[in-house]
Amino acid sequence: MIGPVIIASGITHTFGSGPTAFTALRGLDLDIHAAEVLLLMGPSGSGKTTLLHILGCLLRPTEGTVLLHGRPTGSLSEDERGGLRLRHFGFIFQAYNLFPVLTATENVMVALDLMGVPPRLARGRARELLTQVGLSHRLDAYPGELSSGQKQRVAIARALAGDAEILMADEPTAALDAENGLKAMELFRMLAREQQRAVVIVTHDPRILHLADRIVALEDGRITTEPSSAVASPRSIAAEAV
Repeated sequence: MIGPVIIASGITHTFGSGPTAFTALRGLDLDIHAAEVLLLMGPSGSGKTTLLHILGCLLRPTEGTVLLHGRPTGSLSEDERGGLRLRHFGFIFQAYNLFPVLTATENVMVALDLMGVPPRLARGRARELLTQVGLSHRLDAYPGELSSGQKQRVAIARALAGDAEILMADEPTAALDAENGLKAMELFRMLAREQQRAVVIVTHDPRILHLADRIVALEDGRITTEPSSAVASPRSIAAEAV
């Protein structure tokens, strides 16, 4: 196994203060490796999305450290953390977050524009990425003309715009039927295997367990189990993690 690209140690996070404070994470240790698909599973409120946001430098932990390629991220300024996100991370959300008045190509170009890529080059790169995720025939379609599975693929292409080495996905299959959910997971698996990307997915979906390399189950802000292989015993893992 290659990596780790991220090392999180002693991660604790508390929202609010005083009598209304809520501790979402409690002293978690977790490594993220290149070339693997990692699932974060657990009941609602277990801390999965909070952990994803901390690993992706969207949120600072109350306590603990996150190292990206050995470099601490907690002491960086917001501008520096924003730069890290642009260079290293791609984010994919359940709601896709596509602009309805822009075509598939233009939605991907938005991310490239943020990186300072000239429009002519951005259009070509966007079309390459959409072709890579199987949408060469829908380059000029608007989100309203796309199926749920196709919208998710546009979102994945956009996340790849900066050649992100780490993909962070929050419930990417929740709005998809079984067939499209498996296709999305197979795409994530290809990106990990063939392009050596790290893929971290928050999910409740037991249909995709067999496509993961590793599953981390959370409950009440703690890791309750971390099986070494998601394929070895998917039924027992599902029973513990869902």
